[in-house]
Amino acid sequence: MGVNERNIEVIDDTLARVLRGKTPQQRLAIAFGLWTSAKKQLTNYLRSEHPDWDEMMIQKEVVKRLSHGIA
Repeated sequence: MGVNERNIEVIDDTLARVLRGKTPQQRLAIAFGLWTSAKKQLTNYLRSEHPDWDEMMIQKEVVKRLSHGIA
């Protein structure tokens, strides 16, 4: 079966070159920053979509979604 490129995210060559120039610590910091940003955005989205949910319900849903349902 062939690879369907529409289903694969490909890193742009320029971005790949920039990331290769970073130290492992810098790459980890970038990844953590992206994860933190995604968590904040998801939290704010859930708060706006479910104003009746308390903070614990929101955090449980955030964890569930970020862990792909395994938490």
